[in-house]
Amino acid sequence: MEITLEYWNELGKQTLLITSLLSGFSITVVANLLVSDKSDKLNNRILKSATLSAGCFLVSVFAMVNIVMTTTPGGYIKNVSLNDFQIARIVGMLTFMIGLISLSAMIALSGWTKSKKVGRFTSIIGILTLILIFITMTRFGS
Repeated sequence: MEITLEYWNELGKQTLLITSLLSGFSITVVANLLVSDKSDKLNNRILKSATLSAGCFLVSVFAMVNIVMTTTPGGYIKNVSLNDFQIARIVGMLTFMIGLISLSAMIALSGWTKSKKVGRFTSIIGILTLILIFITMTRFGS
């Protein structure tokens, strides 16, 4: 089954919205951590995770912009085929998934800055969140 260009256009628009919001959130976390006085190992890991998340979501934003621009009827490319935005599809979806993983890692690590009890809770929530996201993105059946 081949996905139509109209479907790719709508998928690109929806993914663009999601990644824009998530990249903004991740960038905000990075900015807050950069101005923080704490510089221990855990905060550095959270900063690295937030930075990876922000970077991946930003790349995904621009990949989705490419897909939307390419697949818009009457756009700048005439006679569009799936090969015209293959790199944007691969890079966009790969960085989106890496962004989700690193965002979940950031959630999982965040509680450990407070206490072991809160750390366990946020770790469970981060892992559960990632599992549920992947389950909802998976198509079961035919």
